[in-house]
Amino acid sequence: VQLQASGGGLVQAGDSLTLSCAASGRIFSSAVMGWFRQDPGKEREFVGQTSWNGRLTYLEESMKGRFTISRDSAKNTVYLLMNSLKPEDTATYYCARGTSPDYTPGSYYSWGQGTQVTVSS
Repeated sequence: VQLQASGGGLVQAGDSLTLSCAASGRIFSSAVMGWFRQDPGKEREFVGQTSWNGRLTYLEESMKGRFTISRDSAKNTVYLLMNSLKPEDTATYYCARGTSPDYTPGSYYSWGQGTQVTVSS
């Protein structure tokens, strides 16, 4: 299974942006899809995750209320909707696939190439 993240770009503070993560191949309903972000020189930060069957979705506390994770199983795609973006949200955003809900990058074994989000003030 390969993951392709897209949808990043340059936006202004307060804007919204939706990132997509398209997966090729078959994904079992028990799979977990995670979103992470990373600034150069910093550790990869957990954003949130969703189970492929949609039964469990979790967002990092600091992002609740602004970010939403959803998925379209027919399109094999997971989305990260980001509202009220702030300059500190600037990072490269990655999607990843794992087998169990976890916030640590090491628990995910398949990664997309990342998409850059830049939020200007």
